Parts: sequence; structure tokens; C-alpha cells
Amino acid sequence: MSPRPRKVSDDDIFGAAYRAMERLGPSELTLSEIAAEAGVTAGALVQRFGSKRQLQIALAEGVAQSAGDLIRALRAKHRSPLAAIRDYAECMAQLAKTPEALARNLAYLTVDISDPDLRKHLLVQSRATRAGLRELLDEAARMRELRRGTETSALARTLETVIGGALFSWAIYREGTAARCMREHVDAVLDPHLTRRQVR
Repeated sequence: MSPRPRKVSDDDIFGAAYRAMERLGPSELTLSEIAAEAGVTAGALVQRFGSKRQLQIALAEGVAQSAGDLIRALRAKHRSPLAAIRDYAECMAQLAKTPEALARNLAYLTVDISDPDLRKHLLVQSRATRAGLRELLDEAARMRELRRGTETSALARTLETVIGGALFSWAIYREGTAARCMREHVDAVLDPHLTRRQVR
């Protein structure tokens, strides 16, 4: 009598997909690789999701739905909302554990941008992230960490752009760690807006 197949949740499968994506590029990622990581059969994934693309869409939808959770969790760790922003930038540096890892992540981003169904969820995720940064900046302004009159909406957009661009910069120059690069870029954006008591 064969053992009963192992039951796994969607979250288990999504976690397995992330782990597989950390070591495999888009062209190398297969349902078999994800299934092996999850401890199930590829057939089980086909039965549940239909195809690799459908699994990726479900994964992207889940990320989009929880996009604000990371920033809220970081805010809960810090007394200062600006410290939470700096922590967020360092979390993003995890995408660049190595230049090769960043290249894989950028390859997946290319897929997300070019596939309309994936881009739809990427847009939701990005809007939630920008809104989260704006909320932190608004709070920093209320706490007088930022100068009076700081345009937090524009500053949130700038931070969002600089955080993404800093990853490219680090991959090219490779001076120090990606986390240090992210911190320096974020501080360069924030410093002109800090109140005198907050100037670093």
C-alpha cells in the first residue's frame, strides 16, 4: 500500500516557489523544480494550478494582497518612521545578496512587466508600497523629523525610484554591500528634508 500523498497549503507551495526562484532563472524554473522543493509531485501542482504561469500569477496575486504588511511590520519595530524607511531599504537589498541573485530577480521582473496578468499584480504591489512610504513620511512630518512643508507625496515617489535604482548602482560598482549602498542612497534623499535635530 503506497503512502498517502502529502498535503501542502498554497503558502507552502509559494514558499517552495520562492526558494526555487532564488537559485533558478525564469527559463530554468519548472513545475518539477517547484514540486521537488515543496515535497509534492509536479502532477499535484498541475491539478491545483494548471500550469507554471498560473502558479506564478497566483503567487503574484498573494504578494500584491500582502504588499503593505512588510512596511507595517517594520514600522512596529522602530520608534522612528524614518528608521522604518531605512530598514525597508535594507530589506530590499536582500534581492541583491549577490550580483547573480540580483540578475535573476531582474529577469523575473522583466517577465512581470511583459506579462499583462503579472503586471496587474505588480502594479497593485507597487502602489501599496508607495502608499506605505508616503504614510511613513507623513508620520515623520507630524513627529517633526522632517522639515515643515516637505512634499511627502513627491518624496515617496523619489524614494521608491531611488531604492530600485540603488540596486542597479550596486550591481555595477559593487562597492561595499548592497545594504550599505541602499542606506547611503536613502540617506542622500532624506537628508535635505530632515529637521535640524534629525540631521545625521
